[in-house]
Amino acid sequence: MKKLNIAVAALGTMFLAAGCSKYVDIKTQGSLIPGQLVNYRYLLNNTGSFETGGYLPDIASADVDIVDNDQQVGASSSTYTLYFRNCYNWQSPIYENSLDRDRDWEAYYSTIYNSNVIIAEVPGVADGTAEEKAALVAEALTHRADAYLNLVNEYGKPYKAATASADLGVPLLLIPTLDQSLSRASVAEVYSRIEADLKTAALSLPRATQYNTIPGKAAAWSLLARMYLLMGNYPAAGLYADSALSLKSTLLDLTTGTVPLRRSNPETILGKIAGTSFSWAPTTLRLSQELLDLLGPADMRYQLFTADAASMLGAGYTGRFFSYERINYENRSIGTSVPEMMLIKAESLARAGNAGAAMDLVNALRQKRFQPADYVALSAADANDAIVKVVQERRREFFCRFLPWFDQRRLKDDPLFTKTYTRTWQGVTYTLEPSGNRYTFPIAQYYIKLNPELQQNP
Repeated sequence: MKKLNIAVAALGTMFLAAGCSKYVDIKTQGSLIPGQLVNYRYLLNNTGSFETGGYLPDIASADVDIVDNDQQVGASSSTYTLYFRNCYNWQSPIYENSLDRDRDWEAYYSTIYNSNVIIAEVPGVADGTAEEKAALVAEALTHRADAYLNLVNEYGKPYKAATASADLGVPLLLIPTLDQSLSRASVAEVYSRIEADLKTAALSLPRATQYNTIPGKAAAWSLLARMYLLMGNYPAAGLYADSALSLKSTLLDLTTGTVPLRRSNPETILGKIAGTSFSWAPTTLRLSQELLDLLGPADMRYQLFTADAASMLGAGYTGRFFSYERINYENRSIGTSVPEMMLIKAESLARAGNAGAAMDLVNALRQKRFQPADYVALSAADANDAIVKVVQERRREFFCRFLPWFDQRRLKDDPLFTKTYTRTWQGVTYTLEPSGNRYTFPIAQYYIKLNPELQQNP
């Protein structure tokens, strides 16, 4: 078997930048010789090549309210931070310079390339059993599916069964080659691939792994639960959430006032992190009053994950900002977790009309989020009230960690949640309407310029 340069996979240096000749620009730093299964185990163990994602969804979500002049001026004064302003105001383009690369896009396609190397090459290695090979391929399939689920929920339209076959998704790259089409697959095709990858992976993944950055069966099932929720298939979402919870159901007790390092967090199912921290000015995530009112100061998530802006960032800042990343100086977690599975199951129950069981799950989570003297159980008047309360709890639990933006997308046409949002930046007002196009991020001009086949979002 000939030598193939695959150290790039371990280093995560692949960037999608194909031009008219459809090439993928990669920086090569060394080589490995395919032929021994352990080489691919090393690649997968280098989890930094697989766990780091993007960050744009948190800027666009209703969790954030950038009103301070100091921050607006600061975020508008540097070419490095203009993406923050443009994404916050739901503008197109987000990256103004045609040479600017989109770090969300590149992070996920880097993971996809790394995964594709393993998926393509592991079956042909000389050593190892069929079961050992299938297990490594299953890990890579899980990482690839997670990357595509994030990509299609940033750059594709929200999933709608009636239009998904026609709606533009993202390029579906399934082999590690430098010469392939970058035409955009439909949203339906991308979701179909995610579904197939995860169901295949679940057959060969172990029931438990030593680290939450290494996928096990619960990771594949939890991603299927998230995927079906985003598709509006609530019965299937609930079933896969149940499956994930059958293997992992530990909750972190926030009443202790401590949060472990992310790789030691007992409620993390699949460890993934955002690509950058937003805990520092001028790109700090100042929190909306709506979110703060929803939390309330007695909530341990308010006490642990938010901080007074003026005292921490300076006199030019007001309100409170998202300070989760200052606890252990780690980027925020965007992977799947026990709380997410509980709330997916709760929404599935509520949408099936079982408001009582849905609220039981919500309250089981909330008991770990309040000191005993502050805890008050929630109740729902009916199924619709339960749905609203479950979604509100998702927002409390996951603010500034991607899922609120994904929820805004999937629920924008739901009568219980539809809303028009407005923001003002240096005297100019911007609007996000349910029927508009700004729930889908534009593809950076850099890639459009190099790839004539890559169709831009409207």
